Amino acid sequence: MGVDYYNILKVNRSASDEDLKKAYRKLAMKWHPDKNPAVNKKEAEAKFKQISEAYDVLSDAHKRKIYDQYGEEGLQFAEGNNSASFRYNPRDADDIFAEFFGGSRAADDRAGRYGDAAAGRSQFNLNSNNQSHNRNHNHKNNNSNNNVVNKNKKAEAIESKLVCSLEDLYKGCRKKMRISRLVPDEFGMPKSVEEILKIDIQPGWKRGTKITFPEKGNQEPGIIPADLIFVVDEKPHAIFKRDGNDLVVNQKISLLEALTGASFNLATLDGRNLTFPVTDIVKPGYEMVIPNEGMPVSKEPSKRGNLVIKFDVIYPSRLSSEQKSDLRRALGGSES
Repeated sequence: MGVDYYNILKVNRSASDEDLKKAYRKLAMKWHPDKNPAVNKKEAEAKFKQISEAYDVLSDAHKRKIYDQYGEEGLQFAEGNNSASFRYNPRDADDIFAEFFGGSRAADDRAGRYGDAAAGRSQFNLNSNNQSHNRNHNHKNNNSNNNVVNKNKKAEAIESKLVCSLEDLYKGCRKKMRISRLVPDEFGMPKSVEEILKIDIQPGWKRGTKITFPEKGNQEPGIIPADLIFVVDEKPHAIFKRDGNDLVVNQKISLLEALTGASFNLATLDGRNLTFPVTDIVKPGYEMVIPNEGMPVSKEPSKRGNLVIKFDVIYPSRLSSEQKSDLRRALGGSES
């Protein structure tokens, strides 16, 4: 919460405007440096400034609402972020005092009691106020210039991985991504909001495909929010490996099957059961290509790549004498 303005004015949080005025009158007369010369000057000035600041905030409904919700830091944040809906500029303590007790009379009292010294201090405050005004004016101009410069400045894009299974990329699907980002509330304070983004994965998309949601990043004053970019990443598959638009699968085959032929079944990515017979003798490095059973071509969904089956011949670890003899006869070799 920082500074407790309610405690400074000795009022409760439900204090009315009249309660605030009464509290300020009492404390301002007690601590005004010119009204109580016997009090330690530095202490009085600090107390008087604190009392005036507390009244300035709590007597203004808009400032009080921000303070009640976010504390002193909230007022400073709104000022620092140049909120279009609110700017916190603390009023001068002497100006507030003059509203209650009369500016000219207070000035006459100071001049009569302290002579030139008081007049000099008053002049210093006046110059200080003017300087403050000039600084605020320059600050506003600088902010205005900065806003002009930053008007078209956009925050750097934010990229995030979008992990997809090979089935997702084969058939297409819709994914929902929950994002959380910061946006300014009605007072210019940052608040977190959640949103669900829907991403339609198209059949055939590859790793590295980017899906852009414009300006879905955090919102900061004077800067266009960043684009949020999801980058497709492919999850490894237990059976298939992707090679461009082709699908590659390794099929184990026994030596006997490699020599005599066999028929194999394979479940496709869309749940079909694909049967392919092997009639040729399978030699090491042999591949079978089945057209149009690969991945969809993203730009031409009616077209597909190939399914490439690579065979891994499994040789027996040992053969009996009888098996060796039978094998020689089958292959046309002579027995020794």
